[in-house]
Amino acid sequence: MSVQSEAEERRPNVIVTRERLLGKASRWRRHGQPKVASPGDVEDRGVFGPGSVAWDVLLHPAVIVFQSPAQFILQLTYKPVVAGVRDWDPISRKAHRGELTMFDVFDRAQRNSGIHAPMWLGDLDTARRVSQHLIRVHEKVAGDVIDVGAPEIGGYRANSSRESMWAALTEMHSMLWVYERLGFRGLRRPRRLSAEERDRYIREVSDYCRLFPHDEPDLPASMADLKALYKKYDHLFGVTKTLSIIPETGDDFHDLWKSSIQKNYHPSQRKVKRQLFFQEGLFKLIAMSAVSSKTRRNSGVTPRREKMILAARFAMMPLIWLLQRGPIERYFLRMMWGPDAVDLVRSARRLHADAKRARKHSARQARYA
Repeated sequence: MSVQSEAEERRPNVIVTRERLLGKASRWRRHGQPKVASPGDVEDRGVFGPGSVAWDVLLHPAVIVFQSPAQFILQLTYKPVVAGVRDWDPISRKAHRGELTMFDVFDRAQRNSGIHAPMWLGDLDTARRVSQHLIRVHEKVAGDVIDVGAPEIGGYRANSSRESMWAALTEMHSMLWVYERLGFRGLRRPRRLSAEERDRYIREVSDYCRLFPHDEPDLPASMADLKALYKKYDHLFGVTKTLSIIPETGDDFHDLWKSSIQKNYHPSQRKVKRQLFFQEGLFKLIAMSAVSSKTRRNSGVTPRREKMILAARFAMMPLIWLLQRGPIERYFLRMMWGPDAVDLVRSARRLHADAKRARKHSARQARYA
């Protein structure tokens, strides 16, 4: 093979058709078709299961629409996650080679929720298969330097108990914020769960953490425990000007991304631009208004900008309500979560509603017994 033909072989696929944008089940599916959790024994119920507070949160339309941008906001304030993406993520590797496209960036965000959904909504066998796959994928994700500007904070290892725990906690905590601050109940405005429900949610989240490497004493059993964990690991949260510097080369990985994406632009990628307008633009702005003030500061948001973000949420409440309506929610569920997740969510909502009705019926009978 000639040098020229080898270069042709490595040339990235810059053309984006509607079919490629939408994707097939294989884009999200890992180790077989997932099976939804159901009432029954521990194996059938999965990590959370019907009737759980976690399913109240996970299955809400607001979480379906805003989960991914909210998760990225919080997770990308955790420095070891940023370091792992910077040094090991396939999109960073492609950027190094000048092969990164706008579609690659969208595809990375697109697969986020749908790959995790089987662990959140599937039976225990499904959850274990996917979690073990993710553990294997992250085996090589490790480095001696998190931030070249702060070498004293040490290195990272994706499959360490610390990094695994925070990957799971940041996923689930960001969803709780979306549910409580953006999730309408019919025409009723978003509201905070009771203290008891919030503690129960955190206990359920700790069961999810147990799918991955973890230190049992660190896992929170209440919201107070989670707040204490944030305080304990506060030095690992926040953004710095040097966090994006690749230790091996001294390059800024953000600059590499931008350069490669610009070089590989094609007019057909306008379809991707429209999706990124929502995920990285409008939805990210709304999600930023839902996360904690500390998370906004850790993201680099100034006090003045924070006031504007919170004012925008107030002004956009009618739009936030509209985005949770059936046709719009279903569009983003299919686009960002994939076909397997569409089936999982549909089945889980039915089973969850049945479980809650049965619980109310039992409570009513107990009162009048």
